[in-house]
Amino acid sequence: MNLVIDIGNTKMAFGVFEEDTLVSNWSLKTDTDKTADEYALLLYQMFGMHEIALEECKGAMVCSVVPQADRIMKEVLDDHFDIPLHFVGPGVKTGLNILYENPREVGADRITNSVAALEKYGPPFIVVDFGTATTYCYVNEKGQYLGGAITPGMGIAIDALTQKASKLPRIETATAAGRVIGRSTVEALQSGCRYGLISEVEGMILRIQQEAGRKAPVVATGREAGWIKSETAAIQWEEEFLTLEGLQFIYQKNQELFS
Repeated sequence: MNLVIDIGNTKMAFGVFEEDTLVSNWSLKTDTDKTADEYALLLYQMFGMHEIALEECKGAMVCSVVPQADRIMKEVLDDHFDIPLHFVGPGVKTGLNILYENPREVGADRITNSVAALEKYGPPFIVVDFGTATTYCYVNEKGQYLGGAITPGMGIAIDALTQKASKLPRIETATAAGRVIGRSTVEALQSGCRYGLISEVEGMILRIQQEAGRKAPVVATGREAGWIKSETAAIQWEEEFLTLEGLQFIYQKNQELFS
């Protein structure tokens, strides 16, 4: 049994795997003001709630886009629970050939998602991850990671709009818009956020496919993946746990690090 952790800007997602099976998962808010002791207590409580024995976890694979949280999580797992951990990055095998101009610039979450899609679906493909930022990744027919694009996520877009435009009310990111032509300020915001994001996704996918010269299928993950897939034919697959599964594939490729 092993642990995988996806540390994002907004939340940390945890998964416990038994071989290839995700037996449990949960999330905690990413808060770099919390101490390692506080996170250790939260993690201990979550393990207990899910009836998982900490001593059965033989190691942890972590991907992180929050450098300040790395030290905290290392202290939590190493010092409090004696669980060895490694971060997706230099020295960790992924099986992904990265053709970025500077491979070290590619976010660990983007690498991890691409590893999962490569293992589950094979190349070529596009991965769209709806998180704090919306990321687009393209892997070609040779299984080579060529790059992609990064745009503000829906939450950031709404926050920026309502903070900079004082007369616009705050709306919830999950609020559904019934029509594109909104007949009130709230409806107009709902429509813009919902259908604006759908149009962005469709447009970005089309442009990536055109530049790549082929119609690569698309796998989506993250907060908005489910409802966006239901609204567009541009996305073929929705995977709720794509990042956690990618971390597990990487963990399995690096067994010698934990022996």
